[in-house]
Amino acid sequence: MVAGAGERQRIDKWLFFARVVKSRSLAAKLVVAGRVRINRDKVEQAAHAVKPGDVLTITLDRKVLVYRILGSGSRRGPAEEARTLYEDLTPRPDSAPALPPLREPGAGRPTKKERRAIDRLNDGSG
Repeated sequence: MVAGAGERQRIDKWLFFARVVKSRSLAAKLVVAGRVRINRDKVEQAAHAVKPGDVLTITLDRKVLVYRILGSGSRRGPAEEARTLYEDLTPRPDSAPALPPLREPGAGRPTKKERRAIDRLNDGSG
């Protein structure tokens, strides 16, 4: 359930209610570690208040999440309810798949095909 639109809420509670982290203590640790920014300003206290319209930048493991707060939560509900608390502004990675680098012929270790050719040459000459 989304609480009133003008209400302020502690950042650690909001992160927990929005299902960004599994527990409120993990949310507090995330904030204290400096991995959360509110409107581009680094937050250092878990008690910092957020309100609808604030933009959060959250660094988790190997990804960066960007959320615009739409409301404050009243409980940690199901994921569908949690998604109503924010708008996801996270930039999407390029959809083009990464191609393996091509190596120059004769550079690096020989391929299996090249080793067979070398073996045939060595077997035929001896």
